[in-house]
Amino acid sequence: MAKTSFDTLRVLAIASQALGFILIITLETLMGDAARPWQGVTLAVMVLCALFLALARLYRRNKARKTMDRRLAEDDDDS
Repeated sequence: MAKTSFDTLRVLAIASQALGFILIITLETLMGDAARPWQGVTLAVMVLCALFLALARLYRRNKARKTMDRRLAEDDDDS
């Protein structure tokens, strides 16, 4: 099974983290000390996105593993 070099989940993870850090810096620039609560909310959303993407990656990996095991079992039965 050939691996592709493009991973959508990795791109989404990098993009969400970059967007979060840009938002945190922008909030600090625009609001000063009043941005602290909003920066905390932004950080919490970033962590939730990272956890969701990690779970999606785990689900995708387990699904591929089960498919491969099923194929191998079918090949063994045919032999």
